[in-house]
Amino acid sequence: MRTTMRAAVCVRAGGPEVLEIRELPVPAVRDGWSLVRVMGAGLNRSELRTRQGHSPSVRFPRVLGIECVGVVAASTDSALPEGATVAAVMGEMGREFDGGYAEYALLPNELLMPVTTTLPWETLAALPETYLTAQGALDALGIRPGERLLIRGGTSSVGMAAASIAHGHGVEVAATTRRPEKVDALGAAGVDHVLLDDGGSLDIPWADGPSHVLDLVGASTVVDSLRLVRRGGTVCVAGSLSGWLIRDFEPIAMIPSGTRLTAFHSNDARGKAGAAVLERVVRNVETGVYRPNVDRVFGLDDIAEAHRYMEDNRATGKVLMLPQRVS
Repeated sequence: MRTTMRAAVCVRAGGPEVLEIRELPVPAVRDGWSLVRVMGAGLNRSELRTRQGHSPSVRFPRVLGIECVGVVAASTDSALPEGATVAAVMGEMGREFDGGYAEYALLPNELLMPVTTTLPWETLAALPETYLTAQGALDALGIRPGERLLIRGGTSSVGMAAASIAHGHGVEVAATTRRPEKVDALGAAGVDHVLLDDGGSLDIPWADGPSHVLDLVGASTVVDSLRLVRRGGTVCVAGSLSGWLIRDFEPIAMIPSGTRLTAFHSNDARGKAGAAVLERVVRNVETGVYRPNVDRVFGLDDIAEAHRYMEDNRATGKVLMLPQRVS
């Protein structure tokens, strides 16, 4: 096996230019951890924020990447044999220890989720963080076929995944976007009603409002989402596109009586907790029930360009990095 690998190292907090391609030793396997040959990694806005210096616990230099898919290259766990296809998300990956922006990643065994599939890498790599978050949030909402869902932040990768899942199970879906040029992509993802969000009042297609709201914008829209949802409905916050904190939030005054406010964090879907859900997602993708939306695929050498692309909000759906891809 190789002794060195290429990795994108975040050398300090800053702009995309702080992501440098370096030759590093392939990590040595140690007890409780396995070495994974990374075949693909989804890119996420949380990595962008870490790179910008908004994750105080992260120390640089660091190989970022909170998720990846790949093949076990060496293992200390008999349940994770060499050659097995695996996925991993969260668990301080790319923060406390090096993550998926590399040709190899040394990861805790407890994070690895074995997957049996013939999906191509660029499809499989689009699923773990995005679809586990979307599926977990929809499960938290408790939405059922025939009900009505509003997705705020619809052109985010999680928004597109949630639309695909909900549509596949007979839910009527509305979703917001600030970009008129992204309307067609939302329709292709299974959105029945595309709402242009110009910062004013949304033109909701249902007289008594949606039965459920998946709020991926977060802090700046939660109170409005509680106003929009049908009385007795549920709002789930599962994103932070507008930041982390809701200023001057007064729960008794701002949550209508009988309406429910909940949340979902993708860290709850890591390892064994997410393995069965990921298998369910993979089966639904294989049979065409879910239609993953891959916006663009970058190679490892282009990771800085990929971060600029995310930072400029140009993506509609999932942005991926395949280490073996050549520009």
